[in-house]
Amino acid sequence: MQETPFCLRVGHLLLYFMSDSNTTNFTNPSTFILLGIPGLERAHVWISIPFCTMYAIAILGNFTILLVVKREPSLHGPMYYFLCMLAVTDLVLSTSILPKTLSIFWFNSREIDFSACLTQMYFIHCFLVVESGIFMAMALDRYVAICDPLRHSTTLTNPVVAKIGLAVMLRGGMLILPYLFLARQWPYCRTNIIPHTHCEHMAVVKLACADTHVSNYYGLFVLFCVKGLDVIFIVVSYIQILRSIFSLPTKDARLKTFGTCGSHLCAIFTFYISSLFSSLTHRYGYNVPLHFHVLMANVYLLVPPMLNPIIYGVRTKQIRDRLLHVVTHKGT
Repeated sequence: MQETPFCLRVGHLLLYFMSDSNTTNFTNPSTFILLGIPGLERAHVWISIPFCTMYAIAILGNFTILLVVKREPSLHGPMYYFLCMLAVTDLVLSTSILPKTLSIFWFNSREIDFSACLTQMYFIHCFLVVESGIFMAMALDRYVAICDPLRHSTTLTNPVVAKIGLAVMLRGGMLILPYLFLARQWPYCRTNIIPHTHCEHMAVVKLACADTHVSNYYGLFVLFCVKGLDVIFIVVSYIQILRSIFSLPTKDARLKTFGTCGSHLCAIFTFYISSLFSSLTHRYGYNVPLHFHVLMANVYLLVPPMLNPIIYGVRTKQIRDRLLHVVTHKGT
């Protein structure tokens, strides 16, 4: 009877050391394993077809925008410079995730280095904040162009546009740095398997075996206080724009002026609605299937870069005319 407590003590010690060794294995993981879209592994090849198509359209469309603006002197203005910034941002966003996603789908290449994972996470979230800032800058451009047209060329000069672009870039870079610092300091003692196609911030944070409320709260701060303030600024700008439009004397003038804002409004709705839906379902959609979370996160990062050049190419007369000129010129 006296041996039983001793055996129990030995067993408890063995379990303690075994669990401790398992804990330390992933405290600083050298690699993470990306699962792709959990539950839809058999459909990965088929899912890659629309993903690859969207990526190809995004690459072709955004490079076309950059080329057209570069080659056409009449498009060298604030609106088109901001559009070029948006095109570069969309190229970085889509390229940050899709090559690795396709390697998972096509070659089952699931491993990603810990540092590479954090770098991917940084680029994704940094350029999402940058894109939000560019939309705010474009709203400022439309406000000055419509509400104070006589001062548009003197207010938004090339140096001012460059400074706005630099400020937007620095804001995104600085705001997302805490994501990296926090993610690097957490101990990852549960697993190194990420049920996702890329290193999304919340997907990585959920692997940590520590109190990650700081990361959660900071993520919500970036979502609501940074992007939220951008949205408020855009809404206020468009309230003033609409007041100016409705004060115009004729219906044709009102429609023509409002038409210059149509592309911007379409791009804004595409970006912010998908951003809000994806972020909130990832944090609070506990009853939503995991594969739906992952699909929505990918759609959120792929659809706006694909649609933005189409929206601006179709709805902006100057770009549409220049594209037609290039096509017909090459044809002849």
